Amino acid sequence: MKADCVLIMTLMAVVAADFYNSKYDSFDVQPLLENDRILLSYTKCFLDQGPCTPDAKDFKKIIPEALETTCGKCSPKQKQLIKKVIKAVIAKHPEAWEQLSDKYDKDKKYKDSFDKFLAEQE
Repeated sequence: MKADCVLIMTLMAVVAADFYNSKYDSFDVQPLLENDRILLSYTKCFLDQGPCTPDAKDFKKIIPEALETTCGKCSPKQKQLIKKVIKAVIAKHPEAWEQLSDKYDKDKKYKDSFDKFLAEQE
């Protein structure tokens, strides 16, 4: 019985390690979607053009891997939230999106797969 508990705990730890921190499953994106100042402050952080909040700093660290793996370690909820924010940046600030794309995918290596990711139903 004790061995079963250890095995279950180990499996849970392995599965949890396959995703980014679950605390971001409940990240409130509404302020970003409703307030351009906040949305632009995040993009400026990601572009090294402004200060970063602790959350933005965490997100900035995972951008390269998330882009490379098409959000492979994102939970379904995180994928949904990321799509909302990226679509808002593209719609409201296409020049900022272009700068972000140039910074994180200069050679457009991930563009097709990421465009497909953004087009997927939520």
